[in-house]
Formats: sequence, structure tokens, C-alpha cells
Amino acid sequence: MLKLKSALPILVGFFCLAAPLPAQNSQREAPPAAVGGSGENPPLSTLSVTSEQSRSSDYVIGPEDVLDIDVFNVPELTKTVRVANDGTISLALLGHVQAAGCTTEQLRKELERRWGQSYLENPQITVFVREFHAQPVSVIGAVERPGIYELKGPRTLIEILSMAGGLAKVGTAPGRTIVVTRRGGFGEELQLVAGMNLVGADKVEINLQRLLYSREAGLNIDIKPFDTVSVSRADIVYVVGDVRRPGGFVLADRENLTVLQALALAEGLNGTASKRQARIIRRNADGSRTEIPVDLTKVLNGKSQDLELAANDVLFVPVSAGKAAARRGAEAVLGTLSGILIYRR
Repeated sequence: MLKLKSALPILVGFFCLAAPLPAQNSQREAPPAAVGGSGENPPLSTLSVTSEQSRSSDYVIGPEDVLDIDVFNVPELTKTVRVANDGTISLALLGHVQAAGCTTEQLRKELERRWGQSYLENPQITVFVREFHAQPVSVIGAVERPGIYELKGPRTLIEILSMAGGLAKVGTAPGRTIVVTRRGGFGEELQLVAGMNLVGADKVEINLQRLLYSREAGLNIDIKPFDTVSVSRADIVYVVGDVRRPGGFVLADRENLTVLQALALAEGLNGTASKRQARIIRRNADGSRTEIPVDLTKVLNGKSQDLELAANDVLFVPVSAGKAAARRGAEAVLGTLSGILIYRR
């Protein structure tokens, strides 16, 4: 059991009565992260520390975090505090104490030292991180739950993607890359490996397929506070006109499609398609439009190059007026013959 040092019981009582403290419930629910004090009789709240909470001993406290400071057997000193913008917390008897930049374990030891130095005998203190606000990471793009996530300890890129619900499954399909942007740049700590491209001092591009399916650990980089993780959206090419299944087709894990591959996805041409008059419609960076003629008859016969369709290209296959008229005539003749046969019966 903790004891007040005999020389200062009146002083302690004076400070505790003078400083209004929030009422504490002895049976309150344990906050999400905790580091308990040492001793034979630790606080009850430390007996249910989970594996997630144990990892939080590496968490570095920052401004706006909300902390529970529990002093075992001295409820007058137990307090819930928010870390100020200058990184300090205000505690009875101690005044302003620097908390930002310390781990929860380091802060616990410092409070035990300072309270034990002048006021308490063998203090047992627990530091809980009730609310995390100091280490945000933004996750955007083709993930299930884009948003801002708080780091509660060391996290890798794959762990951050998991926190965001993984890659998008409905709607926008993920593309081929992830871009991580870091405030202040990466510096020399980043080791470039295959599948990684440093596109700027503060921006690195990582191949998504290699990250998820290769054994290259260097791609799974550590994520730092204030990083932005952007999962690219898959590009689309469009096939319209006289094909069996017109529509947009996602380039999920490839850079482009050829004309024949796009036609295969569209389930082929209709019988009235004008094969010689097809064209690729491409939108340029300046907003202008370019049309590239494609003779599908030669492409299908292997006599012309099978051109590649880039992202957002449109393959247009027009209807042949002659073939359409011939088909309508054939349908009319067939309808007349069917009517005659039915009439004669």
C-alpha cells in the first residue's frame, strides 16, 4: 500500500483539495491502451491488458492525445488529461509535465520518479492512452474504407491497408500501384528494392502485385505519422458500337489491352459490323481528341498490327449500312416465305 511521505501529508491534502479533479469510477471500462506500474499489487485495470495494448508501450505520445493517469491507492491524484499543443500535461503537485515525445512506458517511469522523489513512497502508476489523435495516417483510393487512421504503434504498409478494410471489392477496382507520400521526405532510411520507384523526395511508388504476392519484405515499408497512402484505381478501356457486349473493361493488373483482346472481352463482332471502318478514339492530355483508323479485317487476318489500347481509349466499331440493309431484306424475305407457308397450310 502506498504511503505519503511523513513530512508532506498536509501539503498533499492541500493540493488535492485545491485542484478540482474529474470524478473517477473505480469500475470504469479499461481504455484501449495501457502500460501498468510495477509492484506486488498492480491496479486491477492492468490485469486485462490485451496484445494490442501491450504493443502500445511503443506508442509515442503527441499533442491532442487523451491519457488516463492512475495512481494506485491515491484516487486524488488519478486524472484524465489531454496533451496540450505544447506537448505537456498538467498534474497535481507536479504542475506541467512533458508528455509528447515519450512512450507510455517512459512517461510512467518519469511520473513514478517525480512523485516518488518528494511526495509518495513506492508509487505505482498506470498510463492509459484513452484516445489517439497525434499520429494520423491518410488512406485514400481503391480501398474499402478510405479515411484517416491513428497509428497506435509501429505499422507496416500491409497493416495500414488491412486497417482500411483491404482493397476495394465493389465499385472501383484497385490498379497496379500504391503511392506513399511522406511529410519531410524519405531520406536515406528508404532502401530501394525491385518493385519500388522513388518518384520524388517525398513520394515512393510500390507495385501492388509484388507487395501482396512476392516475398520481398523491403516493399512492405514502415508507415510514419502523417503519411498518405494512395491506392491507385484501375484504368478502363471502352468498346462500343456493333459488338455483342459493349462496355468498359478494367485494366486490373495490366497496363493496356490490344484491339483483339478488347474484342474478345466484348464477345466479338455482330454480323453487321463494318470491320474496315473501326477506329480508336483517344483523349489527349490537352483535351483534344485523336482518332486512329483500324482495319479489323486485316488485324483478324494477321496482316496488320494489333494496336494497343491505352487507359480510357475507346474502340468504336460502326454498323455497315450495306450489311444492315441486306440483313433487313433477308429478314423481310424470310418473313414473307414463312407467311406463305403458313397461309398454304
